[in-house]
Amino acid sequence: MKPEPIALRPLARRLMLMLALAAIAAFALHQHANAHHGWSSYDSSKIVTLTGAIAESNYGNPHGTLTMTAEGKSWLVILAPPHRMDSRGLSPEMIAPGKEVTVEGYVNRQDPQELRAERIMAGGKTVELR
Repeated sequence: MKPEPIALRPLARRLMLMLALAAIAAFALHQHANAHHGWSSYDSSKIVTLTGAIAESNYGNPHGTLTMTAEGKSWLVILAPPHRMDSRGLSPEMIAPGKEVTVEGYVNRQDPQELRAERIMAGGKTVELR
């Protein structure tokens, strides 16, 4: 006589479902992180220089950003991670709203008003971001 298969208990089934969902979420986050840091979406064949006033700034992870007005339009500027900006001498006060800065970087191929900054000139100081 063959033994009958043991049915999974409800708790064990829930645990397996939770583990499967966690694996799917980890994979999705990994894919998002890879896509986010793909610098190939920027046109590195031509460096662009913008000078203007900062409207908004964010000194947070995964990287800082600022919105500035230059050349008659609003630009989103992607900066470096906060730990890199700190170690290279760029403080949050130097990129506060109202300050004037010059940034050099590469324009996003899909969004022509987004710039990945290679360096920023703020408060009389030039800071290399990459």
